[in-house]
Amino acid sequence: MTNPITDFAKSDCIRVIGSNFAENHPIIARWVLDAKQRGATIIVADPRFTSTAWSADIFLPLMPGTDVSLLNAMMHVIIREKLHNTEFIANRTTGFDAVAQVVQSYSPEQAEQLTHVSADRIIAAARAYATAKSASIIYCMGVTQHTCGTETVINCANLAMLCGQIGRPGTGVNPLRGQDNVQGACDMGALPSFYPGYQSVSDSTMRGKFASAWGCPPDQLSSKPGLTLVEMTNAADRGDIRAMLIMGENPIVGDPNSHHVKQALERLDFLAVIELFMSETAELADVILPAASFAEKRGTKTATDRRVQWMEHAIAPLGEAHHDWRVVCDLAYQLGLSPYFEYENEEEIFAEIARVTPSYAGITPARLQATPGGIPWPCPSADHPGTPILYTDGFKKPDGRGVMTPIEYHQAVEQTSAEYPLVLTNGRVVMHYNAGAMTRRTRALMNREPSLFVQLNPETAKRYGITNGLAKVITRR
Repeated sequence: MTNPITDFAKSDCIRVIGSNFAENHPIIARWVLDAKQRGATIIVADPRFTSTAWSADIFLPLMPGTDVSLLNAMMHVIIREKLHNTEFIANRTTGFDAVAQVVQSYSPEQAEQLTHVSADRIIAAARAYATAKSASIIYCMGVTQHTCGTETVINCANLAMLCGQIGRPGTGVNPLRGQDNVQGACDMGALPSFYPGYQSVSDSTMRGKFASAWGCPPDQLSSKPGLTLVEMTNAADRGDIRAMLIMGENPIVGDPNSHHVKQALERLDFLAVIELFMSETAELADVILPAASFAEKRGTKTATDRRVQWMEHAIAPLGEAHHDWRVVCDLAYQLGLSPYFEYENEEEIFAEIARVTPSYAGITPARLQATPGGIPWPCPSADHPGTPILYTDGFKKPDGRGVMTPIEYHQAVEQTSAEYPLVLTNGRVVMHYNAGAMTRRTRALMNREPSLFVQLNPETAKRYGITNGLAKVITRR
């Protein structure tokens, strides 16, 4: 996120796409509703009329996968009506002319044919966003976990830069992370292409830096990016990966195409799982290592708005359970790699994080323990207060300018047909997190929402003669 979550209360317009924060992020919803009570305009784009859509002043019920077309049409209106921020564009960005040329072909009337959102609503949304003193964009996994996810995110940034809605309170482009500490995991290099701090594995300077920090030869660190989760599953299915360690994850339930995931895991020569429960994935494991629960862990987590926070455990790990980092260190010892994993506690691990991650350099456990609300990175030095709002003076480019990138709309690979005329998309209910790999072990939540369900537009249901009750859903997959 470019801005802190509390900044939503300062926005005059909040444009929401691919997010149902009323159910996914109810704490964040509080700040959005504060803005609405103050008179802010809420714009929500979603194929489904969600709990978040109830708060919308302008609701844009777009067809799944047409987000790029919708955003291009909004920018078309803004440029046509000369509502764009020419001063910000001239002084802080590059690429405007190329974007303007592309969106010229996306009139609201043309976008209506693709998105099924009326041209009048598109125009109203564009005007509300562009004329607001401070406007914020919220997006979440509804756009990122899609074949056009990258393009949609780039277009969100284009829209913000077009109107100069970035680098100030109440503005910005703000992705809401899907789970606790996802931001922190990415910051620490839990991505196939990066070391901690988003430092590229293909950069020889970065490899040398981390080799020096870890005390190993530079050529011991690969210059090639690793595999994504889906790529690892496919590699296991092919036999290219023969052993796997899974921690903090139940992929058979949480990942797409669970039958394929299970088949891939069954083909491994060896599977170890660090788990708190006997999950569907753990049932396939050759070895199960007992994990500590959230109440038994201490250390840092990084919130969706980049705030690094220190957490203390409530109790020591019970039975044979260990902290995750301790399990990794013990495994390293058994593999003869103990010189690289000589940590005594969480403080020592965080000290290394601060040494190798520039954005964390000024953060210490002592500072965090004295600041319960956390410190937002980047925090480059011990006397730095942290950075709640990004890009106040410039962007992370040599010339300090943000790059506007033209994005064309492309149809999703799979389209409806006479045999399969309906589009199946997923959503979320407040009682469960995604597929319920964790929450379905909680009796109180199961009592409220015991089973999954399919929702159908009432007009569509009437057309097909479908009534409430059991329905059989068949997909081409």
